[in-house]
Amino acid sequence: MNEAGSEAHAYRRVWLTFARNALIREMTFRGNFIITVLTRALWFCSQVLLFKIIFSNVAQITEGWNEYQYFAFMATGMLINALIESLFMPNAANFSELIRTGNLDFALLKPIDTQFLISFEKMDLAMLNQVLLSIGLLVYALSNLPVGVGVTIGGVALYLLFVVAGVTIFYSLMISLASTAIWFGRNQGLYDFWFYITVFARYPRSIYQTEPASVAGSLILFTFTFVLPILVVVTVPARVLLGTIEHQAWLAGVALAAAVLGLFVSRMIFTRSLRSYRSASS
Repeated sequence: MNEAGSEAHAYRRVWLTFARNALIREMTFRGNFIITVLTRALWFCSQVLLFKIIFSNVAQITEGWNEYQYFAFMATGMLINALIESLFMPNAANFSELIRTGNLDFALLKPIDTQFLISFEKMDLAMLNQVLLSIGLLVYALSNLPVGVGVTIGGVALYLLFVVAGVTIFYSLMISLASTAIWFGRNQGLYDFWFYITVFARYPRSIYQTEPASVAGSLILFTFTFVLPILVVVTVPARVLLGTIEHQAWLAGVALAAAVLGLFVSRMIFTRSLRSYRSASS
C-alpha cells in the first residue's frame, strides 16, 4: 500500500473509532437517545402534516413546486440538515469549549490533521433517525409523481453528488464560524447566525422571486446565491432529481463551485485562526 493509501486507511480507522465511541456514548444513556429519536420523529411528522394541510388548499406554493415535488425538496433539505447536525454540529458547538478549557492543546499535539479531529470527533447518532425518515419521505414523494415524470439512475447519481456539495457548503460555513472562537473567545452570537441564515434554505429559491421584482427579493436572491450560497444547497439537488434543472443549469455550476471554494476558504480561516491560538499554558 502506498503512502497516500496508508494515510487514507489510517484516517478511515480513526473515523470508525469516533463512530464506535459515539455509539457507546448513546447506548450509555439509552433513555436520552430514545427521547431524542422520538422528539425528532414528532417534529418530522408535524412538518409533513403542516404541508399536507397547505397543499389540501393550494395546488402549488410557487412555480414548479406542486405537493410531491415540494415533499422531495423538503426531504432533501431534511436529509442535508440531518447529516450536518449528526456529523458536524456537535463538534462546532464544542470548539469554543475546547479553547476555553485548554483542551485544544491536546488536539494540536495529536499526530493527525487538527481540522479532521475537530470536525469528526463527536457524532449525534440520534439525528441519523431523521436521515431514515427523510429517505422515506423522498421515496414517498417520488412514487407519487405524475406519470411520465421518471427518476433515472443518472439523476440519482447527480442528486447524491449535489447532496454532498450541499453538505460541504453548510460544513464550510459552520467550521468557519466556529473558528472565530479563537479570536473572540466566545462566539455564540456568530454561531446563532448559522441558524438565522440557513432558514432561507428551507424554501425553494423560486419563492423569493417576486413579480414585479422587489428590492428585498432581489437582494436575498443575490446574497444567498452568490455571496453565501444557501439557496442552492437544497434547491439544486431537488431539481436535479426531479429533472427540472434544465432552465437553471447554471445553478448546478454555482453549487459545485461554492462547495470547492467553501472548503478552500474555510480551511484557510481555520488554519489562520490556529496561528492566533495561545495555548492554556502560555
